[in-house]
Amino acid sequence: MPPTDKHPMGRKTLFSWCLFDWANSAFPTIVVTFITATYVANSVAPSVEVGTAAWGNAMALSGLAVAILGPLFGAIADEGGPRKPWLAALSAVTILSGLSLWFVQPDPAYLFLALALAFLGSASFELGTVFYNAMLPEVAGQRMIGRVSGWAWALGYGGGLSALALCLVVFVLPETPPFGLDKENAEEVRIAAPLVSLWFLVFALPLFLTIRDRNSNGLSIGTAVISGIKSLKVSLQRLPRRRVVAQFLLARMLYTDGLNTLFAFGGIYAAGTFGMAFDEILIFAILINVTSGLGALLFAWIDDWAGPKPTILLSLVALLVLGTAILLIESKTAFYVLAAAIGLFIGPAQSASRSLMARLAEPQERTELFGLYALSGRATAFLGPLLVGWLTYFSGSQRIGMAAVIGFFLAGLLLLAPLKLPSQARGAAR
Repeated sequence: MPPTDKHPMGRKTLFSWCLFDWANSAFPTIVVTFITATYVANSVAPSVEVGTAAWGNAMALSGLAVAILGPLFGAIADEGGPRKPWLAALSAVTILSGLSLWFVQPDPAYLFLALALAFLGSASFELGTVFYNAMLPEVAGQRMIGRVSGWAWALGYGGGLSALALCLVVFVLPETPPFGLDKENAEEVRIAAPLVSLWFLVFALPLFLTIRDRNSNGLSIGTAVISGIKSLKVSLQRLPRRRVVAQFLLARMLYTDGLNTLFAFGGIYAAGTFGMAFDEILIFAILINVTSGLGALLFAWIDDWAGPKPTILLSLVALLVLGTAILLIESKTAFYVLAAAIGLFIGPAQSASRSLMARLAEPQERTELFGLYALSGRATAFLGPLLVGWLTYFSGSQRIGMAAVIGFFLAGLLLLAPLKLPSQARGAAR
């Protein structure tokens, strides 16, 4: 389709950008949250408590790396021009990390290798989203930002769901896994991370082949780095005077820390507290991905109609209520039901946050501000996993550890609720 006012780069380009969410979302779904995280905590670490704390430390260090490097990379890219080379390089690191996780055997001797690869893959994944997210306003156009962001999130959940289903049906459930995989050595579980890497590689290609990147301004890498550092310094100095942006980023920092912690420990919590086996964890993961994708898709129109802020607030209130309930129940069936309900509001909280940032950012500073956006999503990312990990370790209860997530949702809600947005950030359909 040719470009239009709604689709300034054309529908083919828009679909390619959304498809990248389908490609890369399988990595955090399978590696960071459900399969690899649970495998490392339960089968590689000497105990589930030690595994939970160790995984929390690795994710905390990954978050700290993203918090430091995200704004810097964004500022450098804004100075240097093109974004696709950065996205390609960081995606390659994520893919190689996933492939290498195959070598992690169910033995405590492999724990450090598992944590190092998870750290590297998670950090490179998050840094890549800085450049991916910054493309949104150019791909979607101002009137469609909320819907395109929501569609991409929905596709992302679809990608994670499809990859999970593939792992479950092809590798985990059969008595005899294909390709001679050895269940005694957990190979039917270990194969998940390499599968995700190949998935990422195949479905990411359309973005690099079809989307027109920004032109280079001719700066050398060294000059772009120096200019980027200077630009970032100016942005950070100016941020306190941009009260709306600063307060939104602070609120997002808190509630996103709750979301990231929920993702990092969802599978671990299901296995440790409710005694779920790998096949049950995959069913739980598929269920929450279905409802999360539906939520992102349904709320995409609400974002453009009512605005991103009401969408986020509604999602946070629902997450508070449902999250508290899931810490109190004992029934595995009730856990499935509440987890499915929580999924409906995870996607909209993420998608509308990206939409709001895109509406607030001026064209010449989009990658830089999305770098600060990455900072807001990771500046305290070490805190959530650390709190959950150590509270679980010292209390001996995963329920007490996971209660930290509720506090992050509440703090973000209280900061975002009174924020007054400029007209262009309230929603396009007015």
